[in-house]
Amino acid sequence: MASLLLALGLAAPVASGQSQAPAPSSPGAPAPSQSPSSPAQPGTPSEGQPQYPAPPLNPTPTYTYIDMDTAVLQALDKVTARVSTIDAPVGQTVRFGTLEITVRACRKRPPEEPPESAAFLEIREQKEGEAQPSLLFSGWMFASSPALSTLEHPVYDIIVIDCKNSSKAPSGKSG
Repeated sequence: MASLLLALGLAAPVASGQSQAPAPSSPGAPAPSQSPSSPAQPGTPSEGQPQYPAPPLNPTPTYTYIDMDTAVLQALDKVTARVSTIDAPVGQTVRFGTLEITVRACRKRPPEEPPESAAFLEIREQKEGEAQPSLLFSGWMFASSPALSTLEHPVYDIIVIDCKNSSKAPSGKSG
């Protein structure tokens, strides 16, 4: 075990016959009161075993997200092998085949943070002969991990590609 920790660089080598000093305790902390003749308590190293400092605590980083007004989705019709890119504005419903896709929120990390886009989608299917569409999916989809939260449908796949702000400025193209 000690050789594995040495190989990974998690421990310093100790010369034979020497014992490694215990990690310093924090100021104000009571000193260990275990006498050499008392039995070792569970979870404490016994005499002669090297002691390793606890790994540093790395809190989960907090990332900021920017609200965007359009989700870029990729839709696949598995029957026809048709792949479509859909720009879906937040709050509006778009159709793909028998699916009705409503984007409730679309958020993206700023460029200085690790890239990620996430969209909250509600996907319903409107089948022929049914008055109301049935809810198939409601939740967050992430661009970096499409399999984490996905639409399970025999004919269609929907994934989030990106979030963006639609440009309201004229493009200069004439139609």
